[in-house]
Amino acid sequence: MDLGSTVVDPAEELLRRLALNDEKTLGMVLTRRPGADGRTGLGSKVDPLVRLAALLAIGASLPSLRDAVKQAAAAGATTDEIVGVLVSVGPTIGLASLVASAPRLALAIGFDLDNGADENTGTATSDRI
Repeated sequence: MDLGSTVVDPAEELLRRLALNDEKTLGMVLTRRPGADGRTGLGSKVDPLVRLAALLAIGASLPSLRDAVKQAAAAGATTDEIVGVLVSVGPTIGLASLVASAPRLALAIGFDLDNGADENTGTATSDRI
């Protein structure tokens, strides 16, 4: 057993480099295209859902939410799972942000809350329950 060599957990090393403001590591993280690699370790479906949660938490614009919803759906996330992201972050983001995010997420999914119809199918939302 060689006591001189220490094995460092890759997650610990990544966090250390980010905390130290390592330019190369920051560049790798900030320029990573969503879904381009498996470096997050979250899986192809969970990764876009986590990104959606972050966008909802910061009050992102509708185009950003649409893109995130599209990526999550392409990864196999259901509408219920996508809406579940908002429900999951609700207690963290608070009442005002939750209420403000709900219609933006609905539009990003393709729901028309004003008319009670799904923009993608024209089906009344009450018909789907």
